[in-house]
Amino acid sequence: MSSTSARIFEFFNQNPNLTEGALGISLGAKLFKARVELAGEIAKKQEADEALTGLRRSVTDRLFDEVAGMSLDNFIVRPKRRFVEKFQVRNAWEQLGPDERAELTEHIAGLPSAYEDDDLAAKQIRLPGLQAQLAVLRSDPALVNHQARIMGIASQLEELRNVPMVAAEMALILEVQTDEFWQDINLPILESVRRRLRQLVKLIEPKDRKIVYTDFEDQIGAAVDVALPDIGAGTDKARFLMKVRHFLAQHENHITIQKLRRNEQLTPQDLSELERIFLAESVGSPEDLERIRSEGGLGLFVRSLVGLDREAAKQALAGFVLGRTLSANQIEFIDLIIDHLTDRGVMDPRRLYESPFTDLDDQGVSGVFAPADVREIVQRLNEIRQRTAA
Repeated sequence: MSSTSARIFEFFNQNPNLTEGALGISLGAKLFKARVELAGEIAKKQEADEALTGLRRSVTDRLFDEVAGMSLDNFIVRPKRRFVEKFQVRNAWEQLGPDERAELTEHIAGLPSAYEDDDLAAKQIRLPGLQAQLAVLRSDPALVNHQARIMGIASQLEELRNVPMVAAEMALILEVQTDEFWQDINLPILESVRRRLRQLVKLIEPKDRKIVYTDFEDQIGAAVDVALPDIGAGTDKARFLMKVRHFLAQHENHITIQKLRRNEQLTPQDLSELERIFLAESVGSPEDLERIRSEGGLGLFVRSLVGLDREAAKQALAGFVLGRTLSANQIEFIDLIIDHLTDRGVMDPRRLYESPFTDLDDQGVSGVFAPADVREIVQRLNEIRQRTAA
């Protein structure tokens, strides 16, 4: 080893005062923080319901194992030594108050650990699973989104009815897609669905697996009914969305829906006809229609569900791309925008500063394109959105 290398290693061995980098939060750190939040929420519920004790124990055990695998010889870990050493003692996890949770999320989340969890695909589906559990415990209306995902997964599995493993659970798969199943839903029922369908979800082709599914730990213990107050309203919204999607599937060739898919400008007559059919076929009530209007209009709402034709999305950005020599990162960034438009139909420019765009550069679009280019991209995204209105 050269004298220079020796001095470098000596420097990092002396607990230097490191500064925080500008990198975005890692997926592992997000998972760690979500688990800490989940443990805290369960602790609140435990006073009234001991049925959640097993789940909390499995979550804190997982967190403890990760912290226990953090080496104090690592120069990234060493500046956080005081916090790491504290939580490498098992008793520290018995009571996680607000201060302890803040220490874990602010100082320990994201530190390197010897704990083996290198399955990136598993990580990418585990985070939404943890977030779904949090929504249940918090009686968060966002649970509606997770319900829709589960129903969507069941719908995809129904298409695989010829597979013996799927056929064996077909009764449950069909039941999950009914409105009645979601009335008075509780945690044990959700856990039972997850356990019975978890192996089947892997059979869905990756190219079709756009819906994220939950992946909870398997140590919750015996099923016990747990009341989930204040989440009934979410079920109504989920039923409404299912009816709208069914309506759109039946009318996919309607001229207005085709114009929305092709990013063509709508006329007042287009929207009036779409609203007429919407009400005539009892897809929603006048109150639903009024709410949709207040949130951006029926055209925007329908576009968000049917998406944008991929060629139309490319064409919408073609004027920006033509005449420019783009780098590999810039090309990939534009492809991500096209993917989003194809899937969601429109795009809030603020998304350009979030993942997956920050995976290419932690500054999002501003780190990949010049300011003038950023303004043009935002303008084109706004134009795409404006075409959904008459």
